Amino acid sequence: MNASDSEKEDTEIEVIAITPNEENSKLMKKEKKKKKKVSLKDAEKKGGVCYMSRIPPHMDHVKLRHILSQFGDIQRIFLAPQDSSVQVPAKRSRGSRDQAYSEGWVEFGNKSVAKRVANMLNGEQIRGKKRSSFYYDLWNIKYLSKFKWDDLTEELALKKAIRERKLAVELSAAKRERDFYLSKVDQSRALSAIEERLKKKQKIQKDSGPVEKVIRHFPQTKPIVADAKKNKPELSDDILDAVFGGSQVMY
Repeated sequence: MNASDSEKEDTEIEVIAITPNEENSKLMKKEKKKKKKVSLKDAEKKGGVCYMSRIPPHMDHVKLRHILSQFGDIQRIFLAPQDSSVQVPAKRSRGSRDQAYSEGWVEFGNKSVAKRVANMLNGEQIRGKKRSSFYYDLWNIKYLSKFKWDDLTEELALKKAIRERKLAVELSAAKRERDFYLSKVDQSRALSAIEERLKKKQKIQKDSGPVEKVIRHFPQTKPIVADAKKNKPELSDDILDAVFGGSQVMY
């Protein structure tokens, strides 16, 4: 048996030994992904969502999670930023103004916990540290029965599409108004330029005095007389005989 043959056998054995491990690792990864998907689906089925109709000033998702996490496991939090047109100017704290939020959604890991927290906190004082700006604010929280987090994402996507469509309509209307305004400005400029030229012309005429009308005379040929045919010389009979060879037509 040659050395080259032994080396080939060794490589074949190594390949056969490695491939099952790679396949096992791929299968393990697929199973982990499936387990994660199943766990997320189970969590969504077990979880409950609470709605907050008002977010106190200077409160964000970090502070809200810190306060509500003492009552139960929190999965996700979403706070909707307040519209800049509706936002009331607040006092600046530490040289900068915090982001204001209009409403929010909190997903708890268990439906019963979410329902209990909503019934317990709704209408009650937030409390916490007395130095906090929302110490004396009240909770406005409600449990949403049969409401899933996917419903929230769909609703937010719909609101975003409506907002973008409305913005596009407003932009097109503003563009039309701008074009109409610019066209009117151009017309007014043209009319004002015409009026200025007329005023200048009138001023020049006043300064120079009355202008005499200039009558120009052009040489003209005499008109043709109506009886010009009578004055034409007629051809004699002798000339006609010479031309037509003596044949005359009698009329």
